[in-house]
Amino acid sequence: MTVLTENKPAVTPVRLKRRMPTELSILMVLVGIALVFELFGWIVRDQSFLMNSQRLVLMILQVSIIGLIAIGVTQVIITTGIDLSSGSVLALSAMVAASLAQSSDFARAVFPHLTDMPAWIPLVAGLGVGLLAGAINGSIIALTGIPPFIATLGMMVSARGLARYYTSGQPISMLTPQYTAIGQGAMPVIIFLVVAVIFHIALRYTKYGKYTYAIGGNMQAARTSGINVKRHLVVVYSIAGLLAGLAGVVASARAATGQAGMGVSYELDAIAATVIGGTSLVGGVGRISGTVIGALILGVMASGFTFVGVDAYLQDIIKGLIIVAAVVIDQWRNKRLIKR
Repeated sequence: MTVLTENKPAVTPVRLKRRMPTELSILMVLVGIALVFELFGWIVRDQSFLMNSQRLVLMILQVSIIGLIAIGVTQVIITTGIDLSSGSVLALSAMVAASLAQSSDFARAVFPHLTDMPAWIPLVAGLGVGLLAGAINGSIIALTGIPPFIATLGMMVSARGLARYYTSGQPISMLTPQYTAIGQGAMPVIIFLVVAVIFHIALRYTKYGKYTYAIGGNMQAARTSGINVKRHLVVVYSIAGLLAGLAGVVASARAATGQAGMGVSYELDAIAATVIGGTSLVGGVGRISGTVIGALILGVMASGFTFVGVDAYLQDIIKGLIIVAAVVIDQWRNKRLIKR
């Protein structure tokens, strides 16, 4: 008696490709860019790019101000929105805060009877201006349904005009030492890192973060699940405005002056840092840690280009190309995810 056995194909285990975390890949890009500038530094300038502590400190200080704005912009973009007003809101907040932080030694103070005030008063005023601007942005978007691009573009123009109108275009100087201490030394970096940690935790581990990602992933589904989308959008844009106001306070304290021209194109730098950091423009994807690395990449590039002697106009052209490349990569990444 013969037993017939059926030859069955061997079952091969499916190997799942382990994807590299987005933040790690962006960090590798940062390290690679820094090493490229280090190499060019020795070739062009015969000196090190990374070993100059003064250059690195200036770079990190500048990144801190852009980074504060970028943290707020990240949350807006996760909800599929955009904020073009942050640079102008920074300027308006800086002007208002500086006008309340002037010393009595200055004969031409904006408010002669409101000089030598405690530092927390101009700080709160600057934050309040940013919060109000953000709340107006969010309310217009949520209640009227107009595109965030248009609403924040209107705020960008209006806030910059208000900043100029506030003192007829004149700068505000002679600020108290208590106020300027906010922007001196390592304080801007500390503020930036503390804010980054707070919102990293908020986005990953709180209901606020879950709602933000849900709205960005599918706004209609978020509505159906019971999320008050309009109210949450107002909150998100208000936080973005608040952080732009904080950036204005830090910037004016660091420069010891308030000027209406502060923060020009900062909103573009913040958007660039956000997109380079892995936040998707289609919404629902993004992390604060990636945005921090994206801001560092912009800072390293700006400092590196200046170090090797690249013309300032060419720097803007290269920055624009990088923004476009980051968006193209984001679109390509999204198409791959859809195919999967």
